Amino acid sequence: MDTQLVASQITHALVRANMSQRRLADETEISQSTLSRIISGERAVTMPELILIARATGTTVAQLAGTSSVSQRVQYAARSTNASSMESMRHKLLHFVELNDYLDDHGIPSV
Repeated sequence: MDTQLVASQITHALVRANMSQRRLADETEISQSTLSRIISGERAVTMPELILIARATGTTVAQLAGTSSVSQRVQYAARSTNASSMESMRHKLLHFVELNDYLDDHGIPSV
């Protein structure tokens, strides 16, 4: 993974989520000093850390790693029910589509 690209993507995810580094540290249990080094590009992020950051910011690992264009390609229309938010439904849809792309890339047929 490109450390600078990931750092930039995490910064954008924080802005979109209206989240501070301190709040991200609290939600992910990654120390604020470690997050600061990751976000500045001084330190590479590990996959477990990237997963925690993606979950906390409402993005996907592929988006943070800069390997997904799914969110730009997906259009959807939905009606929110059972107290589900549109953003929550969008997030789940993007995870599903990214998984589908991954399976296609590896020649695994969908059923």
